[in-house]
Amino acid sequence: MVVIQMRGISKRFGSVLANDKVDFELIKGEVHALLGENGAGKTTLMRILYGLYQEDDGEILINGISSQINSPKDAILKGVGMVSQHFTLVSPLTVAENIVLGFNPGIRLNPLDIEEKVKKASDRFGVVVNPSALVRHLSVGERQRVEILKALYRNINVLILDEPTAVLVPQEVDTLFESLERLRREGLSIIFISHKLNEVMTISDRITVLRDGRCIGTVLKQDSSEAELARMMVGRETYGVTRPDEECTGKPVLRIKNISAFGSKGLVALKDISLTVCENEILGLAGVSGNGQSELAKVLSGLLKPTNGQVLLGETEISRKNPAEITSLGVGRIPEDRQEGLVGELTVEENLALERLGEFTRNGTVNWKKVRGNAVELISQYQIKANPTDATRKLSGGNMQKLILARALSKKPKLVIAAQPTRGLDVGATEYVRNRLLEEKNNGAAVLLISEDLEEILSLSDRIAVMFEGRIAGILDAKNATEELLGLLMSGAKEMINEV
Repeated sequence: MVVIQMRGISKRFGSVLANDKVDFELIKGEVHALLGENGAGKTTLMRILYGLYQEDDGEILINGISSQINSPKDAILKGVGMVSQHFTLVSPLTVAENIVLGFNPGIRLNPLDIEEKVKKASDRFGVVVNPSALVRHLSVGERQRVEILKALYRNINVLILDEPTAVLVPQEVDTLFESLERLRREGLSIIFISHKLNEVMTISDRITVLRDGRCIGTVLKQDSSEAELARMMVGRETYGVTRPDEECTGKPVLRIKNISAFGSKGLVALKDISLTVCENEILGLAGVSGNGQSELAKVLSGLLKPTNGQVLLGETEISRKNPAEITSLGVGRIPEDRQEGLVGELTVEENLALERLGEFTRNGTVNWKKVRGNAVELISQYQIKANPTDATRKLSGGNMQKLILARALSKKPKLVIAAQPTRGLDVGATEYVRNRLLEEKNNGAAVLLISEDLEEILSLSDRIAVMFEGRIAGILDAKNATEELLGLLMSGAKEMINEV
């Protein structure tokens, strides 16, 4: 039985044709993967299905009935739910309050009652949350799990999942997939958006690929391969990155010595952390979200002051310097949340100059001609699909990340701190970012790669450190690492191992 039919869907934004007569079909009880680069039109298509946008042309049928979806409320009432990459949670409320918000009968909320209901839903769907926790205290990964459970709680028939595994370790991914498989058998229909082709090949029944606003095709999983899907997405035969298989013999660039620090909740987030990153090396830092990686990145970037220990860049102590001072010493910073790393209301050229205003200012006056020239050069060099005067908030996720890369790497930094650099990006943008990090390494930089994507960690790193509950659970050579071993370390199920 066909539950969703999107026929000839077209959508324009000014002169841009985001969807060009796209057909999409979802069958009851299937997992249908939707793939495409940023700007390919997949987000627009799903926002039309969820009522965030209205199509200019075409028709949507739900269970064979032509339907007009004017808002997410309409979509939910028709049995369609969506978990997007940008969260819609209310920070001051608890997890349970967020999940039942707008769905709870009556006016009064009994906290204990709704927490019990949410706990039962959490157990049923296998999505672990703490119902009584305040959302503002949650990590990025914990917030995403709340969003997933919020959608499932509404008894929907169609669930759109956008990058749902980005913050999970392999064992948690397995648990989620088991839950999705159980839900699929019960009749739930799932649209699964992911840039991880191995996941798509694991969980999906059918796969639809969009490119440049058009539908390239729909294939059965058993009739396709990762290489073929990548070719459909990016229009070329090969994809991926190749890490040179060589030993790291460079001098230490970053030395972290016995660093401890408090997190936003007032609890100890970092406990006696010690790490070294050498020139010509990528040190991957793996861990489940919320185990101290974000706090360590903030310490290294000057956004969080440690309570103990030292951070040395070469021979210079930087642990108590501010972000501008750290940047001026040769540190390129790629923040975890690209939305926070950029000022959306500023233009592309303004954001590219933001961390280097001193270079474009004389006697208190900004040389805008120089700012424009810098932007034109970096837009070309980093293949950013934008004009210097475009508002940054209008860029796709991939182009925002390229903008951040251009700003962080254009001064040839000694150290690159890359936190979740490809989160939410498609195959083409992911490949571009990863190759840029490898270029920095090959040019002599030390790279600290903080990522919850184990495929990324394993494909780029020379050594891998794992964090668990604010400590280093182990450091190992990438050649000796497997997803299973890293997953055990990340979940605290394996004892500390020595550095090799």
